[in-house]
Amino acid sequence: MAKNTICLWFDHDAEAAARFYTSTFPDSVMGAVHRAPSDYPSGKAGDVLTVDFTVAGIPCLGLNGGPVFKHNEAFSFQIMTEDQQETDRYWDAIAGNGGQTSACGWCKDKWGISWQITPRALTEAMAAGGAEAKRAFDAMMDMTKIDVAAIEKARRGG
Repeated sequence: MAKNTICLWFDHDAEAAARFYTSTFPDSVMGAVHRAPSDYPSGKAGDVLTVDFTVAGIPCLGLNGGPVFKHNEAFSFQIMTEDQQETDRYWDAIAGNGGQTSACGWCKDKWGISWQITPRALTEAMAAGGAEAKRAFDAMMDMTKIDVAAIEKARRGG
C-alpha cells in the first residue's frame, strides 16, 4: 500500500464506484476488496468495508462508512485531457452516468465526487499570462464543459 492514499467515503457502494473509475480512466486498477469482520454502525459482517484502487495513477481507498458524510467541491479529481475528444469522453462518462454538470469544466459523478475535466489547452493559456490568459479565462467562465476550440480562439484574440 502507498504511504499516502486518498480515502473516499461512500454510503455503501465504494466497490461500484471503484470499478467505474478504474474502467473509465487509464493508469487505473482495482485492488483488494475487504469485507467487514463483524457488524458495524452502517453495515453487517461480510459487507464490503473498503476497496483498494488506483485512479489515473492516484492510490485510493473507498470506505463504505454510511450516510454520515457527503462529498462536496472542497475535494475534486482533476483530469488533464489532451484534446476535445478526450475531454468529451471523460465528461460524458462522469456526467452521463448519473452525474451532473457544473461550471468551468467541473462535474460530479453519481456518488457526489467532483471532477475537473481540464484540457491542456486551458492550462497552457492560463500559464501564458497577460491578456492571452485573461481572454481564455473569460471564455472559460461562460462554459460548462470546456470547449478547446473556443479556448484556443480566445487565446488568439478571436
